[in-house]
Amino acid sequence: MECEWKPDQQGLQQILQLLKESQSPDTSMQRSVQQRLEQLNQYPDFNNYLIFVLTKLRTEDEPTRSLSGLILKNNVKAHYQNFPNGVADFIKSECLQNIGDSSPLIRATVGILITTIASKGELQNWPELLPKLCLLLDSEDYNTCEGAFGALQKICEDSAEILDSDMLDRPLNILIPKFLQFFRHSSPKIRSHAIACVNQFIICRTQALMLHIDPFIENLFALATDEDPEVRKNVCRALVMLLEVRLDRLLPHMHNITEYMLQRTRDPDENVALEACEFWLTLAEQPVCKEALCGHLAQLIPVLVNGMKYSEIDIILLKGDIEEDETIPDNEQDIRPRFHRSRTVGQRHEGESIEDEEDDEDELDDTISDWNLRKCSAAALDVLANVFRDELLIHLLPLLKELIFHLDWIVKESGILVLGAIAEGCMQGMIPYLPELIPHLIQFLSDKKALVRSITCWTLSRYAHWVVSQPPDIYLKPLMTELLKRILDSNKRVQEAACSAFATLEEEACTELVPYLAFILDTLVFAFNKYQHKNLLILYDAIGTLADSVGHHLNKPEYIQMLMPPLIQKWNQLKDEDKDLFPLLECLSSVATALQSGFLPYCEPVYQRCVNLVQKTLAQAMLHQSQPDQYEAPDKDFMIVALDLLSGLAEGLGGTIEQLVASSNILTLMYQCMQDKMPEVRQSSFALLGDLTKACFQHVKSCIADFMPILGRNLNPELISVCNNATWAIGEISIQMGPEMQPYIAVVLHQLVEIINRPNTPKTLLENTAITIGRLGYVCPQEVAPMLQQFIRPWCTSLRNIRDNEEKDSAFRGICTMISVNPGGVVQDFIFFCDAVASWVNPKDDLRDMFCKILHGFKNQVGEDNWRRFSDQFPMPLKERLASFYGV
Repeated sequence: MECEWKPDQQGLQQILQLLKESQSPDTSMQRSVQQRLEQLNQYPDFNNYLIFVLTKLRTEDEPTRSLSGLILKNNVKAHYQNFPNGVADFIKSECLQNIGDSSPLIRATVGILITTIASKGELQNWPELLPKLCLLLDSEDYNTCEGAFGALQKICEDSAEILDSDMLDRPLNILIPKFLQFFRHSSPKIRSHAIACVNQFIICRTQALMLHIDPFIENLFALATDEDPEVRKNVCRALVMLLEVRLDRLLPHMHNITEYMLQRTRDPDENVALEACEFWLTLAEQPVCKEALCGHLAQLIPVLVNGMKYSEIDIILLKGDIEEDETIPDNEQDIRPRFHRSRTVGQRHEGESIEDEEDDEDELDDTISDWNLRKCSAAALDVLANVFRDELLIHLLPLLKELIFHLDWIVKESGILVLGAIAEGCMQGMIPYLPELIPHLIQFLSDKKALVRSITCWTLSRYAHWVVSQPPDIYLKPLMTELLKRILDSNKRVQEAACSAFATLEEEACTELVPYLAFILDTLVFAFNKYQHKNLLILYDAIGTLADSVGHHLNKPEYIQMLMPPLIQKWNQLKDEDKDLFPLLECLSSVATALQSGFLPYCEPVYQRCVNLVQKTLAQAMLHQSQPDQYEAPDKDFMIVALDLLSGLAEGLGGTIEQLVASSNILTLMYQCMQDKMPEVRQSSFALLGDLTKACFQHVKSCIADFMPILGRNLNPELISVCNNATWAIGEISIQMGPEMQPYIAVVLHQLVEIINRPNTPKTLLENTAITIGRLGYVCPQEVAPMLQQFIRPWCTSLRNIRDNEEKDSAFRGICTMISVNPGGVVQDFIFFCDAVASWVNPKDDLRDMFCKILHGFKNQVGEDNWRRFSDQFPMPLKERLASFYGV
């Protein structure tokens, strides 16, 4: 041990000077400090100085000593494996000797340092650490006990898994009983540490804890009414986690726990109330929820409703008293990154409007980004409404009347939030009240309080489905008129809520909006010049959703004249590296698809820029790969969004995109994108490949030999969306290639057959796989038909639910062609084929003839009696359908 190390006075002064300077607010000063710290890392004993200042230099002020420890912690993180042995040992022994420093700040810093070293040497290289900390817990000195506990709590948080491994000889078998002893300690801080330590091991069902689960629960109950809020908070947290993993142990006490949590959800300390409120959210996911809560609903609902009011702090944070803030520029920190959802190609189904595979959870009132009691109470009410449905209303309706018309705006606002929260679960029971309620809510849209206006936007959007189902003049028209006024509100939060609500309304109403298009566009275009940065991004979304919802109805010269100039103006203002391009590109992608030929005048500059973005991003990625220290990695979202917009152009413009493709290097770029290691890049490039194949195959054809092997390698269902788009592109290519597809069948067929037979494959992927197999069989029946028996059954079941369309048509032609080549392949599953045929509403005449031939051929083959026996197994509707359509 180098206990003899002593600092050099001059060196010590230099380091103290640095520590002082690094606390200066001046950024250039901080930068120079950073550089000097990096230089000092060359000296082997620099870290000795740092630990010396932290633990020994008691003449210095605490912030400076603590900072010295935090710099040391960063060095440990970055360079620990290069520390000379003596230095590491000196630091370890100093830490353990000073874990009980009289200053809470220094204790905490030492604790963080210990944890960081432990996570570097993974605890096995510091075998004396845990026994020593354990021993220190029993110290008579409070500071030592508390410091050791603080360090143990951090180690439990950071290294829970290693603590339960054989590598360390399972220290938890000793630690957990030890922690339990401290649940009754006289100091609340120690009690709180002890519970927090054990809590780390609940979710992963650690064996050592499961052995002591009963004493643990008993101890928790003993602390239920602890006077210390931090202790109560940790007790609530423990019970919430136990609900997830050891419900069996809580069930006998469920009545008492529920009563207790009711009390805690009303705790005067908001942090305790929030932890307790999580209990209802978690319980709602358990099958026992109904049984456990039915006796308590009458008490629980008022508590949750009460928790949904803004607290005074919320209102201050939200600047809820500032009504007009539209001219105040946004604070850039408040703008959350948006995530682009890459393009996935899918089928439309009977009775669906817009494909919504992933349901966006409409954020329960996204006012403060932090999770708080209000949000948690609202989320709990939402999930409980889904469990209890209309039973909830018995307890809620009497409260609601009072809340919604309350004179205090805070109470009224919470009532409107309650209405929105229960919309999904209690819709049926609410319907009788909606004709009266919706007009009131529409009136609240012009309340004088901005926070009332904004929550009303959200709540109305939750009832949009019902509004759209009524005659438009009664509710849709007044709602739309008022929402459009709110889009132009003078308060930014209201603008945001109104834009989001309007986007939801657009999705529900679709073409119902067509009569009002001029009026809608007027408002949205006006908002362009009014909005600050953050809401501009939401406005793009509302415009894109409008285009998706009304489609080609947008393609009128007067609408294009209104909409395109402001979009193109923004497009010209934004630089290539500005992330605001993402939402704008997405928006333009929807607009291009909707406008089709109407987009022609704008397509060339948009096309060129997209190709440039892809090229730039690829070039940057190559530079970064070859010289990572010189060049930063690019943000590939630029490329993904650009590829998706190119897809939108190809889909919207069809053949007219041909000359743009001809004069650009897009296919070379796509060849690189299709091999990118980032799945989303491949996903978007396969979608574009499919769209270009449909639009101008003459340019794609020469690359097929290069593209097909890559497509084959991406038929990996672990990456659903990549696999889905690759599959779809193969199908589109085969239709264009015809018999020339033959050399490539072997590259893809086996994987496709495997995917269609996999359990739990998502619907969209199954459908696309079936269509592509059908298309391959259509162009190369001799190659595909021999495998018919291996896929006919899942093929039929996955395509019976999609609407009649071109893709379905070509797929069924393929299956009929294959059956004529290999009739034996379908014999065992013929009933599934009959059912799939019956799913057609009106097939083209020649396809209907193909069906007829196969059905009658089968019937003649087996003879009248056998056919009768066979068709007696059919459900009645199928029997009638085949008889009336195909005469069998």
